[in-house]
Amino acid sequence: MIFTIVIIIAALAISTYFFMQGKQFGKQPSGKRLERILKSPHYKDGKFQNLSPTPQLAEGTSMPQVLYNFFFSKVENATPKKKFNFTKTDLKNLNFTENFYVWMGHSSYFLQIDGKKILVDPVFSGSVSPLKFTNKAFEGTDIYTTEDIPELDYLIITHDHWDHLDYETVTKLLPKVKQVITGLGTGENLEYWGYEPSKIIELDWFENSDLGNGFKINAEPARHFTGRGFKRDQAIWANFVLETPKNKIYIGGDSGYDNHFKKIGEKYGKIDLAILETGQYNPAWKYIHMLPGEQLQAMKDINADRMIAVHNSKFKLALHSWYEPMEKLHELNKEKLRVITPKIGEKVYWQDNEKVYPKWWKEYK
Repeated sequence: MIFTIVIIIAALAISTYFFMQGKQFGKQPSGKRLERILKSPHYKDGKFQNLSPTPQLAEGTSMPQVLYNFFFSKVENATPKKKFNFTKTDLKNLNFTENFYVWMGHSSYFLQIDGKKILVDPVFSGSVSPLKFTNKAFEGTDIYTTEDIPELDYLIITHDHWDHLDYETVTKLLPKVKQVITGLGTGENLEYWGYEPSKIIELDWFENSDLGNGFKINAEPARHFTGRGFKRDQAIWANFVLETPKNKIYIGGDSGYDNHFKKIGEKYGKIDLAILETGQYNPAWKYIHMLPGEQLQAMKDINADRMIAVHNSKFKLALHSWYEPMEKLHELNKEKLRVITPKIGEKVYWQDNEKVYPKWWKEYK
């Protein structure tokens, strides 16, 4: 009996090892990229570190408890009761002079700003897991494919987690991408997957790149972590401030709340639009994901005129109802800040402050 158990465990271990050699898991930084990482002031004790002490789990919480709750806790309305019916904006036939935003669910979105076409954290494969039958998109949310995407000036990847960097999507997009912008270390994955090094701009926190013609990208700190397998924090997680000839856009990846938002506000003055995570939270993860209401404080900290809420409504990754993030955001917005919560696929003229966005999720509750 014991021998049989040992054989089963060994077989599972070997299977897991070979599965994790799959190309979708990416590659650890090496060569000149690793040399650059080792010189980073944010890489210490063998990994990138947050600016503030950041435990993965809150005090009084354990990983076994978190896993048990995730797999066995009953969450009312964790997934939608019916299929979503969204209409997608045609991205291939656009007025080049328009500034607009199109949300594709979770943290994937398209921006046309001052003549440039930008795609952020696209995940069009229907899942945010190496096991494609798990963590699947809600029915009716995965309406965009790589075929719908026009030629891109910039593909921005905030960090390497599966719900932000999707192997299938970025490899299919490769012929359409002029330039990739990402955090230091993540370029190893992209290069491994076929992107030319000359196409990849990798930035450490507080670094920037002049993109030409009045465009500049700045990498700023976030409070999170990285890793597509067992080894974590070998690439940096970042937020970005995109400066264009006429606007400043805050491109927020995953981040817990901290004083880095205030420092960014002091550094850049006014931000025209902030795109911030609102969803997939848990008190146990309060250091690495914002809890309800903290997005509003972050918006004020960075001096943003407007905010668009992302990181919700496409995947079940936390123990709250699928619509709770939007409802709580509106309930807690006592100051009536300009918060935009569009439908997936909707063309958003975010500079129009008169436009009223209905609470679309109520028809699917």
